[in-house]
Amino acid sequence: MTGNIGRFFEDYEIGEEISHATPRTLTEADNSIYMSIYPTRFAVNSSKEFAMACGFKDRPLDELIVFHTVFGKTVPDISLNAIANLGYAEGKFFRPVYPGETIRAYSTVLGLKQNSSGNSGLVYVRSRGENQNGKLVLEYTRWVMVKKRKPLDINFKNKIPELSENVNSCDLQIPYDLNFLEYDKSMAGSDKGFDDYIVGEFVDHVDGCTIHESDHLFATRLWQNNSKVHFDTNARVDNKRLIYGGHIISLVRALSFNGLENAQIVFAINGGSHVNPIFAEDTIYAWSEVLEKFDFESRNIAALRLRSVGSKVQDNKMQLKDKEGKYLPNIILDFDYWVLIPKFHKRS
Repeated sequence: MTGNIGRFFEDYEIGEEISHATPRTLTEADNSIYMSIYPTRFAVNSSKEFAMACGFKDRPLDELIVFHTVFGKTVPDISLNAIANLGYAEGKFFRPVYPGETIRAYSTVLGLKQNSSGNSGLVYVRSRGENQNGKLVLEYTRWVMVKKRKPLDINFKNKIPELSENVNSCDLQIPYDLNFLEYDKSMAGSDKGFDDYIVGEFVDHVDGCTIHESDHLFATRLWQNNSKVHFDTNARVDNKRLIYGGHIISLVRALSFNGLENAQIVFAINGGSHVNPIFAEDTIYAWSEVLEKFDFESRNIAALRLRSVGSKVQDNKMQLKDKEGKYLPNIILDFDYWVLIPKFHKRS
């Protein structure tokens, strides 16, 4: 008897619906462990009292915990034989998730593209997470490079799905109970709100964080992400364990606190690319660009569209690409997302 060897590129069909196994109940421990892995300090996920003052019924789980949980559920069916997870689009968080809730994951195959080498192909899927009541909590699209069983199929017809460049600000929906009317700036750690940021502004998050092998392995086990390239040194020709891309997203988001202290909630993912691989003992720095602003004109809630970048070098010039438009080799993450931030009264 042989265990699950995972799917290969040829095993997917466009339109296929996949129900992923083993629902996971999230607890207070997940929030605490998450904060022990990543240097995150956002107040709404750190303090029950702060969260309740913002309208939540309890301290919600960090949105990226929900993202990682759904992602991990999809791995055995989508990316067990992945070479690399490449990018994301059209991500929306629909409601907060609290300790004690159970998450299930489902995916739909949207597209397939055979690579010219003939040894692999891209699989496009839309994944969603639902709670124990069947209510949607998260939905996003990702594409992953997966190994093939057989070499190039000259008769294969590629189908690449059309994906939105970003989640339009008009389609953004704030959590029903959320309000920033009694927002405590001193507890959050900064008095810089929505009006203090300018479109086109760059924010250097200054701090760096060196990744250790134990950090990455602990995180992937926590999210039940068993993709071979993260655990098995024989899965890659260089005999290195590839750091899970979601680990970098959480690390960059955590580093962004320094300069974006009041960007409390991630609630949409416009797009994201893991542009270069990263391994243990690399050090990550981060900077962000303000791409767009949106004022809901309700309950002092507003939104910033941010482009947060992870880099292996601290670059005060904050360069992303070379003159030919190619990502620089030190860039590892290019992440475009929306955050909710309070709108304070303008200073006199």
